[in-house]
Amino acid sequence: MTADADLEPEDDERGPLRRCIVTRERAAPETMIRFVVSPDRIVTPDLSARLPGRGIWLSARRDVLETARTRGAFSRAARGQVVVPPDLDKVLEAGLVRRMLETVGLARRAGQVTYGFVKVREWIEGGRAGLIIQAEDGSPDERTRLLSGARDLPIAVVPTAAGLGAAFGRDHVVHAAMSRGELARRVRIDSERFAGLSGRAVPGSSDQSGELG
Repeated sequence: MTADADLEPEDDERGPLRRCIVTRERAAPETMIRFVVSPDRIVTPDLSARLPGRGIWLSARRDVLETARTRGAFSRAARGQVVVPPDLDKVLEAGLVRRMLETVGLARRAGQVTYGFVKVREWIEGGRAGLIIQAEDGSPDERTRLLSGARDLPIAVVPTAAGLGAAFGRDHVVHAAMSRGELARRVRIDSERFAGLSGRAVPGSSDQSGELG
């Protein structure tokens, strides 16, 4: 697999930034989406950026992915015909949600996360919360009320309360809070990538992600 034909050798996967094959913009790898081409020439997402082979990088935006799919950007970057799965957007969204929930599970085992309206409010008021996680299908009024007086806290959004609840061994959970640290940073970044690819509004501003560490 190779990068776009007009990329210089130093635009490989060396250095701190990667270049999007559609927008040509450079960004930190963890904020983008890496793809590789499998031996049978199928474009394969690599959300952890660990699969072998030359990476093809896209900005984590719905319009960028659609442009890459419909205008042959993957084939040009791979310097040959490739197969782009028709459900690639859904595969990416599901993969990012799965990553978020798996990380929440790790945080639960490490004692770095709590859930439930009352407990989350206690963490917020006590200054322990570094990231708020909310289920998109929860009550909008309740989600707003939870954040009263704490609108500067970064927020990660997952699609369903059932999904978030599974990370805690519960039927459903609408609100959770994570303490500052690497796990919270991972959830925040994956939430922003999910929001960009799904066309949802990105919660908070991306410049807050560095405050989670």
